[in-house]
Amino acid sequence: MLRFHKSLDVITLFHKPSSAPSMRVLTLLKQTAATASETATEDQAGDHSHQDRRQRTDFELNVTEEPPTSDQLRSIFEYAGAKKAGDIVKGARDEADAMKKLKESVENFQRPVTVDWNNGRTVLGDNESEILKLINTLPRREGQQQE
Repeated sequence: MLRFHKSLDVITLFHKPSSAPSMRVLTLLKQTAATASETATEDQAGDHSHQDRRQRTDFELNVTEEPPTSDQLRSIFEYAGAKKAGDIVKGARDEADAMKKLKESVENFQRPVTVDWNNGRTVLGDNESEILKLINTLPRREGQQQE
């Protein structure tokens, strides 16, 4: 029997281990991913209405300490809005200035940044409620396998 796995939404955390806010976001994302993974393996014969609600949080977590590529940074600006340049790259006035400052020093990139690439959304900083909203509003998955 051949099974195809549906691809999961990819959530990327641009992370800085020495940053307390970044560590909080990493912990939150790991806990949320683990909870989603646990509920996806519960007994399917029982009542799983609570699982249906939580299953939408099933996602692939990608954690990187590297700054975003130029293309990724453009996407982040598109998702967050051009007026957020200074929140994304320290001291940036606009997208072009942000690109220049990031090339000057990767330390100018303000972490943590959480990005939902599949649905074009981002959360700057460690706003827990916004991060949970981003995750909890991922498109619902009917199941993780198709026959």
